[in-house]
Amino acid sequence: MPFSTLPEPLAAALSARGYEAPTAVQAAVLTPDAEGRDLLVSAQTGSGKTVAFGLAIARDLLDAEDKMPRAGAPLALVIAPTRELALQVARELLWLYGPTGARIVSCVGGMDAARERRNLSHGAHIVVGTPGRLRDHLERGALDLSGLKVAILDEADEMLDMGFREDLEGILDGTPAERRTLLFSATLAKPIVALAKRYQKDAFRIDTREAERGHGDISYQAMTVAPNDIENAVVNLLRLHEPDTAFLFCATREAVRHLHANLVERGFDAVALSGEHSQSERNHALQALRDRRARVCVATDVAARGIDLPSLSLVVHVELPRDAEALQHRSGRTGRAGKKGIAALIVPYQRRRRVEGLLRDAKINAEWIGVPTPEQIHAADRERLLAKLAEPVEFDEADVELGARLLAEKRPEDIAALLVRAYRAKLPAPEELSAGGVPERRERPEGPRPGFEDTVWFRMNVGRRHNADPRWLLPLLCRRGHITKGEIGAIRIANDESAFEIPRAIAGKFIASVKRTATPDDDLMFEQMSGPPAAPQRRTNSAPPRHAAKPYRGGRRG
Repeated sequence: MPFSTLPEPLAAALSARGYEAPTAVQAAVLTPDAEGRDLLVSAQTGSGKTVAFGLAIARDLLDAEDKMPRAGAPLALVIAPTRELALQVARELLWLYGPTGARIVSCVGGMDAARERRNLSHGAHIVVGTPGRLRDHLERGALDLSGLKVAILDEADEMLDMGFREDLEGILDGTPAERRTLLFSATLAKPIVALAKRYQKDAFRIDTREAERGHGDISYQAMTVAPNDIENAVVNLLRLHEPDTAFLFCATREAVRHLHANLVERGFDAVALSGEHSQSERNHALQALRDRRARVCVATDVAARGIDLPSLSLVVHVELPRDAEALQHRSGRTGRAGKKGIAALIVPYQRRRRVEGLLRDAKINAEWIGVPTPEQIHAADRERLLAKLAEPVEFDEADVELGARLLAEKRPEDIAALLVRAYRAKLPAPEELSAGGVPERRERPEGPRPGFEDTVWFRMNVGRRHNADPRWLLPLLCRRGHITKGEIGAIRIANDESAFEIPRAIAGKFIASVKRTATPDDDLMFEQMSGPPAAPQRRTNSAPPRHAAKPYRGGRRG
């Protein structure tokens, strides 16, 4: 479906940006059934919904000559959950409505409120903002909604999840009853339905998620790792793909801070985005990504919403998304505008079944692969270097003269080897994953090993039901307890728990280290046993033996 039915200025703006045909959601809002009506829209991230609602409201805003009237009280209001998304929406609408003479004002938290009030006092056609800041301007009398023709709620589900219901209701209650209301939401949970019923009239329902589900331009990959090898897997993914821009998603600010610091220490040009950063810091981080001064962004889900980087080709779920919708939102940062992208999930061994269910819910077919090895990374480096050297280059006289001097002093193969070394010196080293050389499952030997004549048994709250495996148990115990593999004796894995023995001489050190290395989001629990676990028995009516134990928690639950 072409854009021929649009007002000429908008059609020209789309053509100048390289748009040839509308996306599914853009085509849906332009149908005769949707014209002039309230809209309740479900569309995937990256589906072009900002342009979609920009097109849907054109007839409400433009005059008979397809121009904007004199700027005064705003005609359209767009509410978005985060400042990044609000500013992104404002930029999109600015180029779309630029030929019409539109005046667009943004009002977001973290920016100069006095300057925003001055901008509003000069008149606006479209106001884009976050709920808290918009309500503040409304209550101070700086925002006049009496002439509003259209109200748009972008990512309404996210705004409700973030606790903005009261602000949204306060804003919408202050708008004219005859306005149009366009509500965009990835999901239609009960709170969204209730909001739509209260503020929309005979809304036209649009759902393009199935048509866009899974993003055809995104290749999904998943890989299982030992829990203590997650960071090493991130490093190797970055090194294998060497993306122009990559987003690494973590669940908490603390995780963002930790991973960002470690990547910078390893030599990656990385920035961080989370709720603890000021607006100025966030702006600088995003500009560094756009300028290619940084290539990696470590972010939380909320901080990354609304960010559109055309060069983004790799998304890594360092910590697993909470549900299928979050998986789609995160992954949708890449694979846009016909470009290919990769979304990789790093999955601790014990969570593979959960991730398989998550992928089924999202209707995504992911390829389960191994973590990139140093050998694969070095091979990719060689191919990238050869491709780079094959590119046509113009040399100045000084370069040619220096090259001639080098050839006079060294053999060509030596010069080539120096070039390769210089190229490699700039690249962070790949990581060897500890799970790669872990021995197979070990059971207690018939006689004690030297040094294991006097041992203490511990249990932890993961077992076969959680996919427990010595390949990740051993490195985990070494990391948490500050012991070596040689200091771990037999390992016995039951359905709901695993037991292991260590020499009594280092038991106190192990207990202290487990306490010290605990993190708030770690739900592993350790407890000392009074003796070795009972051998597996056939099920009887008697209860299994219990061992008196003093628990040592690996971290708080939840």
